[in-house]
Amino acid sequence: MESQLLRPGYLTAHQTATALGIGLDSVRKLVERGHLTPAPGSTPRQRWFALADVHAYATNRHTRAAA
Repeated sequence: MESQLLRPGYLTAHQTATALGIGLDSVRKLVERGHLTPAPGSTPRQRWFALADVHAYATNRHTRAAA
């Protein structure tokens, strides 16, 4: 369930998964592996990710895939 709170400049875990074209479990794995860091104030049940971090990860992922 999506949070009703809006945080400009941040994405929920669901929004992050959609933006990256992956599932929620994959977002969790990215956090475990240190590829994404939840934003300050996030909780294990409600994670937020900085839009800039998600964009940087997506860009880096596409750059590595093209190489």
